[in-house]
Amino acid sequence: MALEEYKRKRRFEETPEPPPKVETKAGNRFVVQMHDATRLHYDFRLEMEGVLKSWAVPKGPSLDPADKRLAMHVEDHPVSYFDFEGNIPENNYGAGTVIVWDVGTWQPLSPVAVNGKYPPGTEAEAAAMLAKGDLKFRLNGKRLKGDFALVKMRGRRPGSKGNEWLMIKKHDDHVVDGYDIAAIDTSVLSGRTLEQVAGDAGSAEWKGRPTGRGRLKAAWLADAVAKLDKKKKAELTTEDAEKTGKARTARAKKTVSTQKTAPPPEPKETKSSVPSVSSVVQASAQPVKRPMPTKIHPMLAESVEKPFDGAEWLFEIKWDGYRAIAFIDGGKARLVSRNQNDLTPRYPELKDMAKFIHAKTAILDGEVVALDEEGKASFSLMQQRTGFRPGGKRAVGDSNVPVLYYAFDLLYLDGYDWRRVPLEERKRKLASLLVAGDVLRYSDHYEERGKALFEMAQKTGLEGIVAKKRSSFYEERRSREWLKIKIRKRIECVVGGYTVPEGSRTHFGSLVLGLYDKKGRLIHVGQVGSGFDQKSLDEISKVLKKIETKKNPFFGEVEALRKVSWVKPELVAEIEYAEWTDGTSAGSGPKLRAPVFLGLRDDKDPKECVLEEARV
Repeated sequence: MALEEYKRKRRFEETPEPPPKVETKAGNRFVVQMHDATRLHYDFRLEMEGVLKSWAVPKGPSLDPADKRLAMHVEDHPVSYFDFEGNIPENNYGAGTVIVWDVGTWQPLSPVAVNGKYPPGTEAEAAAMLAKGDLKFRLNGKRLKGDFALVKMRGRRPGSKGNEWLMIKKHDDHVVDGYDIAAIDTSVLSGRTLEQVAGDAGSAEWKGRPTGRGRLKAAWLADAVAKLDKKKKAELTTEDAEKTGKARTARAKKTVSTQKTAPPPEPKETKSSVPSVSSVVQASAQPVKRPMPTKIHPMLAESVEKPFDGAEWLFEIKWDGYRAIAFIDGGKARLVSRNQNDLTPRYPELKDMAKFIHAKTAILDGEVVALDEEGKASFSLMQQRTGFRPGGKRAVGDSNVPVLYYAFDLLYLDGYDWRRVPLEERKRKLASLLVAGDVLRYSDHYEERGKALFEMAQKTGLEGIVAKKRSSFYEERRSREWLKIKIRKRIECVVGGYTVPEGSRTHFGSLVLGLYDKKGRLIHVGQVGSGFDQKSLDEISKVLKKIETKKNPFFGEVEALRKVSWVKPELVAEIEYAEWTDGTSAGSGPKLRAPVFLGLRDDKDPKECVLEEARV
């Protein structure tokens, strides 16, 4: 069924969106809906084959050919969605406010040019172009006019969903240089803004307050956490029932007892193994007045294999992005990586982050992430945004991929150092300072139930969770007070060489990987030959050639089936793998089983890629 995915994602008893129905008659209309969901974006839809073929365009369509807009191909929508405006309630897929930003008709263009121009095409040609990933069409809307193309991106990065397209305006009489879509923020049907629709009791599913921007949780996360809470309540109800039953039994036994005097009450049990926060927090653990630090080394978590529960722990989602310390001063934000590199120029949309923090000066710890159309952090999209940046150099990244900052810790605030204040108090203060929006979010935590959160993270495809002691101070080092539990096994490895290609493969066959031991020696842990596409082979090979060396950087034996060319150990590769296996010969170290290349990273120092830490 063409609308099966649309149906699967929605609960129609809770959302005002129309139910799935494929129309028997094909139309030629288009609609652009402005959608303030996890982040503000635009949904571009073409009426075709009885449904609305749909793309989520983060920055919106443009009339400037210089603006190649990222467009994420999403599930088909029913034709009845064409004029939908209103509020999708929280805890539902796509929760937020929707207005119709533009409507009109569209016409497919023939894929074959005549005298340099594309004449009108047919429905059959449009279907063929869509399947091929290069759809040319002409729009005649109230706001969008002229020729456009939707082109599927071929340079797919490892881990992507393969739904990344580009929406491009063609050169014609309707071009507007420097086009600013944000300057037009009203509905073409009602003339209302998003804010007016969100707060209008006449809008579909009005809940008495605006939805959309300002929510702390994306719809998928709110839904998952709601299920967690429901499960917890059910367990507590069962536990209470059991306690009540035991109490009734005890009373009954007491009633029939022949004893003339009741025995003294037994002392209440205490969980001495689980110290309370008050017992471990010193009275002097208060913010200390001192000048604002100019450099912070992030606190790092140790790795553990299995999730756990514990009253003394707070559990957070492990965001799949780039760690960054945010320095807020003078109304500006400066972002610094864990290697003390200035990240601010890379993410210009985060420069306004300071406006959403109620503080004159502050230092936050958090993660820069790129979100997919469901609001989940995607490392693949993050790689597309940043490009390859090995060896201190970088390829041109895709600025059409938006990012935001998830803040999870407060280190400094308006003249006071908060690092020696317990984590729970730091997070409480942090939450009170932030105004959540398109560039800044608060990373919430969940108490006691690490196993349930881990289970939720598994089901929703997240990287993992982090457990932090609620009483922990902020230490600028790796500490057992913070623990990370990954779901998909990932590791950062040092690239020490590459093997010759085989068959139709070009440039290189695989990357030779290593990790440092406690003595600072680079130990060979295997090769990775999968996860590359032609574009990544081309780009990485250029970098490898520049750092080639005749010296073997590894200590001990390197088990490789083909000839190895050595490189200086300057690159860090993100690797996903199944498990560790033992070496195949005496003196050989452990090896990665079924490794897959995910990308190159420059936010990690090669010396941080340690064997003992990786094998925990």
